[in-house]
Amino acid sequence: MPEQSPQSHQNARSASQSARGPQSAPGPLTVAEDHPFGLHNLPYGVFSTADEPDRRRIGVRYGDHVLDAHTAATALGSPHSDVLAHPSLNPLLAAGPAVWAAVRADLRTWLGYPAIEPFLHPLDAVSLHLPFEVADYVDFYASEHHATNVGRIFRPDGEPLTPNWKHLPIGYHGRSGTVVVSGTPVVRPLGQRKAPTDPSPVFGPSVRLDFEAEVGFVVGTPSRAGEPVPLGDFRDHVFGVCLVNDWSARDIQAWEYVPLGPFLGKSFATSVSAWVTPLEALDAARTAPPARTHDLLPYLDDAGAAEPGGFDLRLTVAINGHTVSEPPFSAMYWTAAQQLAHMTVNGASLRTGDLFASGTVSGPRPEERGCLLELTWSGRDALVLPDGERTWLEDGDEVTISAWAPGPHGTRVGLGEVTGRVEKSPTLHTTD
Repeated sequence: MPEQSPQSHQNARSASQSARGPQSAPGPLTVAEDHPFGLHNLPYGVFSTADEPDRRRIGVRYGDHVLDAHTAATALGSPHSDVLAHPSLNPLLAAGPAVWAAVRADLRTWLGYPAIEPFLHPLDAVSLHLPFEVADYVDFYASEHHATNVGRIFRPDGEPLTPNWKHLPIGYHGRSGTVVVSGTPVVRPLGQRKAPTDPSPVFGPSVRLDFEAEVGFVVGTPSRAGEPVPLGDFRDHVFGVCLVNDWSARDIQAWEYVPLGPFLGKSFATSVSAWVTPLEALDAARTAPPARTHDLLPYLDDAGAAEPGGFDLRLTVAINGHTVSEPPFSAMYWTAAQQLAHMTVNGASLRTGDLFASGTVSGPRPEERGCLLELTWSGRDALVLPDGERTWLEDGDEVTISAWAPGPHGTRVGLGEVTGRVEKSPTLHTTD
């Protein structure tokens, strides 16, 4: 957009203070160039304030503040204010790459204006909400280290990887209606479970509740049914990245998954971070995926890709504030572009708000395993925490997954965090 004049800066300030009162405007804001949420990042979310709790609006994180994007865009005469005037990111997601780039450029310009200060809210004074309306949800199984560990746990005398694993990204369709924002409590699921030595299944709360540290990719631009999305069109469709905890009830999952795969052991809750980081903010974190050990079919072959398909994201997992794992996303065998190409190659269409997740992120070392199934080797080896040992999650446990990525000129790009606290299962009332 054209540069605003000093008079328009003053008009914007006056209009904002008149509408919201001077007490709403924070003082002058200075954010260090190396702040993980500086101008090189600017992730999007949805927030509300204490004085207007039912008014959800698009926000952009800048340092430890949140910019009211639509109010600022309107006051500064942005031609893109309409896509920011909604209680979710979906209209912005649907607008496509040209608009994404233009809005991001505008934001970086606006945050240099003194007139922007009245539109900034302290981060600790707002409530954050689910940033986008989730259309479809697909979860993959893209870490060779995770898949190998799981294979060794469950098939100790056989090949750890299934015969198809090196030929295609394995995934399953999840339940979009139970995707929740960070901070939402996670109720321990009820279901059937059957140990190998039990004569018949029993019903009750899961006793093998687990987390899975994952990275999610948010689809913006849709695609037409019957038209696969090739590897090279990844940036045309994917808006950005969020963190994911794909909670898993391992005992329910083990009993139900044969022959059709995950169902109730996964669908009770999937937590996502409140911030969606634009792909452009992660340009400096692009990296080559691990070397391929098998020839890939042409639609998955990224050997001649224009840019590296991997992302150097550094995850940290904590239980009750104690770090238990630091999984490296750069070790993921299958890239997000390959996942997107594979899930559309049959002609399945993309919808704005689709979410696809990487599957558990695990590295080659024991301290880089991204779930308790691996960390405790299916309950065999307890984790020792300051508040006691854990093989599986207990009621009251809080799991936090956070991450950062290398940014330009030695900076860091913060990806925020996704947190959830386990709550006790509800009492199931039955009638005779």
